[in-house]
Amino acid sequence: MRLIGKHTLTLRNVLVGDVWLASGQSNMEFPLRRQGGFGGVSNAEHEVSGAYFPRMRLFLVNKETAFSPKSDVNSQGWQTVTPATAASFSAVAYLFGRELQQRYRVPIGLIESSWGGTPAESWTSDIGLRRLPYFAGSIERRSHIDARAIADYDRYLASRNDWYRLHGREDRGRVDGQDLWAAATYPAIDWPTTTEPQPWPLKATKDFDGTMWFRKTIDIPASLAGSALRLHLTHLLQSDTSYFNGSQVGATPGEIADRDYSVPAQLVQPGSNVITVRISGEYASGDGYVGMLGEASDLYAQIGSLTVPLAGTWSYQTGPDVTALPDPPPLAEFMIRYPQAPALLYNAMIAPLTAYRIKGVIWYQGEANTNRAAQYRVLFPALIRDWRSHWGYQFPFLFVQLAGFGTQKPQPADYPWAELREAQAGALALSHTGMAVAIDIGNAADIHPKDKQDVAHRLALAAERVAYAQHVVASGPSYRSMQIEGSRIRLKFASIGSGLELKDPQDGVRGFSIAGADARFVWARARLDGADVLVSSDAVSAPVAVRYDWGNTPDGNLYNREGLPAAPFRTDAPHP
Repeated sequence: MRLIGKHTLTLRNVLVGDVWLASGQSNMEFPLRRQGGFGGVSNAEHEVSGAYFPRMRLFLVNKETAFSPKSDVNSQGWQTVTPATAASFSAVAYLFGRELQQRYRVPIGLIESSWGGTPAESWTSDIGLRRLPYFAGSIERRSHIDARAIADYDRYLASRNDWYRLHGREDRGRVDGQDLWAAATYPAIDWPTTTEPQPWPLKATKDFDGTMWFRKTIDIPASLAGSALRLHLTHLLQSDTSYFNGSQVGATPGEIADRDYSVPAQLVQPGSNVITVRISGEYASGDGYVGMLGEASDLYAQIGSLTVPLAGTWSYQTGPDVTALPDPPPLAEFMIRYPQAPALLYNAMIAPLTAYRIKGVIWYQGEANTNRAAQYRVLFPALIRDWRSHWGYQFPFLFVQLAGFGTQKPQPADYPWAELREAQAGALALSHTGMAVAIDIGNAADIHPKDKQDVAHRLALAAERVAYAQHVVASGPSYRSMQIEGSRIRLKFASIGSGLELKDPQDGVRGFSIAGADARFVWARARLDGADVLVSSDAVSAPVAVRYDWGNTPDGNLYNREGLPAAPFRTDAPHP
């Protein structure tokens, strides 16, 4: 293509086709092949080796924040799909685009603009957020930050980065291969303390981000000394090496929900015993935060019939000496976490793209908002409307409902993750939207499940229906209505395709619970009745509500015959 004016511009290897924007947090950022300890789909090498698609292009937006909307993004530009370029690109985006390109034979462009650990408000503009009262204060505070304060903060970052280059990987607790701080006799009485676990870890010394050591002393009765012990740790943000009385008892790479380690009987002494946990690697302390996440009941040691709670006071220490690490300036509390601050990712990584014509958006996000599900019911639709208003047209917006993650309680219970999934599904009330259900392809122990192929396929089905107007079954059964029939409830569904079916039918119908007027849910019997499901329990004679797959990582088995899972739901959902 040649453009002739005052100057002549010649463009080569130009494609005209459909461009999709892929955005969200770490599960969208998750690369096809493992990169520096992160990513790597199931069967990754096979997927990477087959990534030769000359009619596909990839465009990666570099991570950046901005206090006002920018006119351009930082990027290396468009790249043809090859094993080298696809390996480090969003797995969900690449696999989604590949399926569309193979189905429609149209050139496909994929723009990845994602950042792990970021909430939805970071990706929403000031204009969109001003309609929501929760974020008014943050936007107002930011409006008073002047250029001089930002320059001071930039100088602090430069000095901080210099320190990390010199000292960031030092570890006083591990010298010449010896783990000195793991020893039961090490005098750690002057270490700082923190209360663990936390809903979100506590701020560390000077916002240090790197290797951290944690210690706790527990008391074992003499009658149980010399017995094997099980050490159960809650969610850690990075790799750990764990010790009992100075001996290593386990190590796990990467972030998972919880860790179970066996402690040999010979290590368990009567009286005081020391547990040490070394969390290592970049972002080991969670971008300036330290500690363990989760419920207090999930942090314990088990020895025989005795459960020893580990929740409470832990001592901690930074691997390097952080005395010379510069102190954050006054703005740091706001700015050190600025990828999570309202609108700042929109300004830098979305606003410049609004002048570019896109076919639609695929979105995988929500983990960072799980403790604010009620807010997300309003925020997520506001983000979709906000983006469409800036682009100026109603493009398709397709999103992934959160996959299964985290432990299940033995009896029906309330779960923030389930409420967040419900909030996500509420956005389907907007036109030209589609949702890929991923409840069945998660991993209770890993917030980043490796099965991105099914996620991408389900997004592609949604695209075929919403963006390409194909008459395909694009989703599994979704709750439509209920009828109370004496001591049972009849459920009716939409999107049943060619009919309901059970996965693993030999086990019967799983995943349903039922409650009466007291709102106490119990596990229920369920059976298929044509296109309906009948739910009941001997313990509930007058039922009023049903829930399905209401949990962190539930195991419901209701699908349609096209092999797509039913979306989690509750009939007692709060009114919008």
